[in-house]
Amino acid sequence: MAAFLSYVGNVVAGYIALTLFFYLLSVVIPKAAFVARSLAAYLSLIVCSLYGVVASIVLRLTGYHQLSQWTVARSFKYTMRLTTGVTFEVQDPHGHLDNIRPAVFIGNHQTELDVLMLGCMFPKYCSVTAKSSLKKTPFLGWFMSLSGSIFINRSNTHDAREAMRGAADEIRNKRQSVYMFPEGTRSYAKEPMLLPFKKGAFHLAVQAQVPIVPVVVANYSHIFWIKGLVFKSGRIPCKGGCCPVPSPFDCWLTAPTRSPRPDSHDRPYRRRCRRADEVHPRADAQGAHRLDEEGAWAACHPREWPVKRGRQSHERRDEGLFLASPSSM
Repeated sequence: MAAFLSYVGNVVAGYIALTLFFYLLSVVIPKAAFVARSLAAYLSLIVCSLYGVVASIVLRLTGYHQLSQWTVARSFKYTMRLTTGVTFEVQDPHGHLDNIRPAVFIGNHQTELDVLMLGCMFPKYCSVTAKSSLKKTPFLGWFMSLSGSIFINRSNTHDAREAMRGAADEIRNKRQSVYMFPEGTRSYAKEPMLLPFKKGAFHLAVQAQVPIVPVVVANYSHIFWIKGLVFKSGRIPCKGGCCPVPSPFDCWLTAPTRSPRPDSHDRPYRRRCRRADEVHPRADAQGAHRLDEEGAWAACHPREWPVKRGRQSHERRDEGLFLASPSSM
């Protein structure tokens, strides 16, 4: 046992020494900073994952297991700030991240550094979804399994639906929020952009009857860009809860304003919400309207609008909720 601990100690000491060497080398060769911060980030992730395993066990025994991911997220935030100099500045002027519970939180997915973004903004009583392959990852997979992460098998539709059904029950029964990346994978984009959204997050919100809270992270390719071997210290802005979208079960549309032309497609519709503090602009005939100046868009499809078929006008019912791509980050 003593020999094993001595071996582990030597490996850790060598790892730290190598990291410090590349930090010193970055003064002469700037690209060496990419290697140095990458090594420091992986070490921080391993240390916080091991802490997460212990914390998850202790919190589960004491009845506070819903806080497991939050406490480990905050530890990763401060560890990364110390070892890499990178952090995310969370802007939440209305306190949506702390006050809206339960909810489905969604955000854009750029690189592996989004794990640090979660560490900085992750709300209490929230868990994440992840691909099932992460479950087998040493340290990180152990922590995620113990802390109640929702693993989704993308290759098996039945398993994925069962996981979503279980997540919806968890949200309703334990008021546990969920964070998801609707793009489904990292974009690795140098310029602000979004990949096409998957349906899972929106189906989950409908099943659990909870609001969707968008989180918008600015493009940070000037801080971290793998293709260009860029990894610098800095602060990255992140806006949380910029425009909560109510559950379709909590909002409805009033009857359309009658027009001399019953088959007109440009009649305005008004949208009401049961919460008095939520006021939204009138939607156009396609049900889309802008909610904030940052470029996040959300809409409820009108329950009724006319659809012209031949010479007659028919009323079509179309219920649902979607979130369109932001025009800019």
